[in-house]
Amino acid sequence: MVRKLKIDGIDKIIIKRLVNDARTPILSIAREVGISGAAIHQRLRKLEESDLIEGYKMVLNPKALGYTTTAFVGVFLDSASLYSSAIKRLKEIPEIVESHYTTGNYAIFIKILCKNNEDLMHLLNKDIQTIKGVSRTETFISLDQQIDRQIKI
Repeated sequence: MVRKLKIDGIDKIIIKRLVNDARTPILSIAREVGISGAAIHQRLRKLEESDLIEGYKMVLNPKALGYTTTAFVGVFLDSASLYSSAIKRLKEIPEIVESHYTTGNYAIFIKILCKNNEDLMHLLNKDIQTIKGVSRTETFISLDQQIDRQIKI
């Protein structure tokens, strides 16, 4: 049974500040909400233990690394029984940054970052479509990303 986590106003302020900038000093947040830095650390530990906070990470800008093409690819499989082996092979392709097991037409929906359209075409033809069990793919190239956010708390 899933236990409902209770989050108060102070927890919400802590979360909002750190989601906005994970490098925000704990003492800065403590002064804002009027409690000690140790109390902030205790609250964060509670939120981490509850699995609300999955982790802390640095976010890279793919374009600064030359990855200018973002594509979403629907992968059709010959059989659902080939899902695990297809995922194992897809994990070997570093340009694939997300993978989702979906309902609907595709067995797998992936997000790919490539240097350009030519690299994307090579990746599709030589790496993805040659995986045993992949019958075909359908590709959508992203022209621009307008929304990139965390779930609101």
